[in-house]
Amino acid sequence: MSLQIRSDDQVIVIGGKDRGKRGKVLRVEPKKSFVFVEGLNIVKRHQRPRQVAGAQRAETVGGVIEREGPIHVSNVMLIDPKDGKPTRVGIEVEDGKRYRVAKRSGTRLD
Repeated sequence: MSLQIRSDDQVIVIGGKDRGKRGKVLRVEPKKSFVFVEGLNIVKRHQRPRQVAGAQRAETVGGVIEREGPIHVSNVMLIDPKDGKPTRVGIEVEDGKRYRVAKRSGTRLD
């Protein structure tokens, strides 16, 4: 399944515990329909201390680590670059190339 949201896009969360917050997309998992948004849906992971590869000293990284959790793609909307409000995404074909277009203002996103 191809998603209209890609890495480095600005999105707003429209559902869930972080509703109304904005952020930049860090990673997209199209097969699971998940996006990871910078600073949103923070989850705590308990990680076993392990030696970092290539470190000068024998440093270990472990304990309780906070990082971004997945958000389903249906719970985020792209932000229109013109007015900063949420918008749907359309596809425009020109010379055989596909471009993403903001439905709200008609501006190209690519």
